[in-house]
Amino acid sequence: MHTTTDEVADGIFRFSTFPDGAPLVFNQYLIRAEQPMLWHTGMRGLFPLVSEAVGKIIPIDTLRYISFAHFEADESGSMNAWLAAAPKAEVVHGATGILVSLNDQADRPPRMLADGEVLDLGGKRVRWIDTPHVPHAWESGLIYEETTGTLFCGDLFTRMGPPTPATTDEDILEPAIEAELAFMGTSLGPHTAPTVRKLADLNPQRLALMHGPVYTGDSSKALLGLADWYDGQLATR
Repeated sequence: MHTTTDEVADGIFRFSTFPDGAPLVFNQYLIRAEQPMLWHTGMRGLFPLVSEAVGKIIPIDTLRYISFAHFEADESGSMNAWLAAAPKAEVVHGATGILVSLNDQADRPPRMLADGEVLDLGGKRVRWIDTPHVPHAWESGLIYEETTGTLFCGDLFTRMGPPTPATTDEDILEPAIEAELAFMGTSLGPHTAPTVRKLADLNPQRLALMHGPVYTGDSSKALLGLADWYDGQLATR
């Protein structure tokens, strides 16, 4: 098992690990800026590999912000290990995530971000977007890096299987449908498709997947296609 590192946009690095026996890859992302930000922490067992890889890009103790889409092992499992390694780092998340879990689980007080609030990282600007129950958890939220047009979309467009190239412009919708039918991970409801369509309105230049490559094709079209599929699934249940 090893972690690969790729710069997938200006100052944005993808760290990808394919654990033995896993059905998919696990990605973390570093936004390199005056105040660097880590998106996803990985599970506790991945911390040695991922922290070593991140340490080749920036000194770990300069990390300023840690965030993730929702409170779950692969998203936030090593949160406190990162807080210990980066004394100035602060966990940032939406109101629900902080009030329900992170005030208790984070070893240092987290910072609450309002829906649409922008963090100026110095050279990069990150917007927090509340996406409750999309794709599944109550506290779900995503971030959009405005200077590169990168939407960090968490578990949306999950892709099964071994590693692919770090970036792709090939179809990501059909693999996402295959994964959804296998895992049934989406909290499908009347707000699912509208929430995804709001993400398409951002007109992102790329989609940074949690479980899959970074998509560099027509991101809005892919998001709208996913929303339409969710609508079709909801109509049959």
